[in-house]
Amino acid sequence: MSNVSPSGPPMASSPLTRAVLEIDEYASGLGWDRPARLFALVDTARLRAQAPSLKLGEDATAYTPIEQEEIPAGKPLDEFLGTIAWPDAVAGCALTVERLMLPPSAEAQVPKDLSGARLNKWVASHPDRQEVRMTVAVLRTGAREAAIRLREKDSPTEVLTGPDLVPGLAEALAATFEG
Repeated sequence: MSNVSPSGPPMASSPLTRAVLEIDEYASGLGWDRPARLFALVDTARLRAQAPSLKLGEDATAYTPIEQEEIPAGKPLDEFLGTIAWPDAVAGCALTVERLMLPPSAEAQVPKDLSGARLNKWVASHPDRQEVRMTVAVLRTGAREAAIRLREKDSPTEVLTGPDLVPGLAEALAATFEG
């Protein structure tokens, strides 16, 4: 599942993976404790043809990520995503978001009666919690990709990639192309 190279940055086998890793690297350069960021993914060849004056490097990926306006503070992410409708020129979209996660070994300890804010508080106080940055992308075609970076191992050689790492978020992003 991981595409991590032992001697350099992660190797990307598909254009979508390369776009996800490009966004992950961009978010990494901004540092931690940042709000979620939304990106439109446009076909780079189509963008070059329609806007030849744009300075796109020769090594540009097949999909060019274009950061969208800031996600409104205080609005739940699922509600915000439900308001998005993409124009036909957008081939896909991506989101980068930071979250606290528990390792599978700690999930059995979660009290059954917790949800919402109480659950978040419990996870935040758990000694095994890990801060992660997730970058998830979907295409109109249904293709998906994700990258996960742990704060404690914040290195381009420690990024885990795979299409099924964050299925719920991928579903939410895919829904922005329906309707």
